[in-house]
Amino acid sequence: MAQRMHRAQILLYPEQHRALSELALEEDRSISDVVRDILQQYLEERSHAARLQRERQALDDLRQIRERIEYRYGVYQGDLVAEARAEREAQMNTVQSGEDGA
Repeated sequence: MAQRMHRAQILLYPEQHRALSELALEEDRSISDVVRDILQQYLEERSHAARLQRERQALDDLRQIRERIEYRYGVYQGDLVAEARAEREAQMNTVQSGEDGA
């Protein structure tokens, strides 16, 4: 089933109409079809640009939060991964010791 379309009238400069007519002729398509494709591409690019802008803003917000936390609390100088591994090993040794003594 064909998608319902809406009629829209636009005014073009002569050079725009000429370029669209040539492109439509080259591609054996209607001017309307060419314009729809051009418009769709523009809308997708604009949507992508807006998404990138929101992502950049989110990253900037996170950077500011990190800076405030560092200013307030400083930077932890330890090695969290090594400390977590050591704690896990100690827990495993405790469990194994408990099993051996049972």
